Amino acid sequence: MKQKNKFEMTFNKTFFVLLFLCSFAMQNTQAQNVEDIVNKANKVFKYNGDDRINVVNMDIKNKNGKVVMNRELVLIRKNDASGLGQKWYSYFKKPADIRKMVFMVWKNTKKDDDRWIYLPAMDLVKRLAGSDKRSSFVGSQFVYEDVTGRLPKLDTHELIKTTDDYYEVKSTPKNTSAVEFSYFYTWIDKKTFVPTKRVYYDKNGDKQREYRVDKVEKIQNYDTITAFSMTNIQTGESTYVNYIDIKYNVGIPDNIFTETYLRRVPRKWVSYNKK
Repeated sequence: MKQKNKFEMTFNKTFFVLLFLCSFAMQNTQAQNVEDIVNKANKVFKYNGDDRINVVNMDIKNKNGKVVMNRELVLIRKNDASGLGQKWYSYFKKPADIRKMVFMVWKNTKKDDDRWIYLPAMDLVKRLAGSDKRSSFVGSQFVYEDVTGRLPKLDTHELIKTTDDYYEVKSTPKNTSAVEFSYFYTWIDKKTFVPTKRVYYDKNGDKQREYRVDKVEKIQNYDTITAFSMTNIQTGESTYVNYIDIKYNVGIPDNIFTETYLRRVPRKWVSYNKK
């Protein structure tokens, strides 16, 4: 009897050790899988091609759905040699009161992004502080960081659900004091890895903003978001965006992304769609 009890105790210990190891391995595998999913989605979302240029049409609406502001700009983006950092150049064409305004970003991977804005009415180049990345982008429901994208490493990711069509991922910021939200959920298309929907929650756990993709097109063999919106759930205000004349891998030069071209417009590129 004693020998049997000893055997059972040894078996139970071995069983629980194996169960723990299997559980640990599954957790590590899931963590690895969600990181892969998020990184793939981020690449499709903001990194397709070596560079990209397109016209942006932006309608800003009030809570009644009436367009109160319209913006038109040219958006230019180029990846660096590592494929992780980027440079962005936004030139505003309409309306008249912000025409020739420029917003430029050097997207860094190891420190805060560098941001500049050129205000033509005052002929002023202003360096934006890191905290400004969560401010409204030209009066829209998008913040500056939405334009160039948020690095996945800034958040902790958890795979909440997998359906036939989507991965549902919960992302929680590692530095909660740097953002105005507490977490967000993203729905990622399983076939294309396009993030089709994202909902942000505030510090009280209430819905804050909702990003939604309305149209995806295949352009130069890249799955490309061409129409999308951001809605402030708490105020009812929204912004609708259409990307027009998208071109990838056009050979954008590095010198566009310098302070020189904040005041001196690179006309060849901001008028490219008229060729």
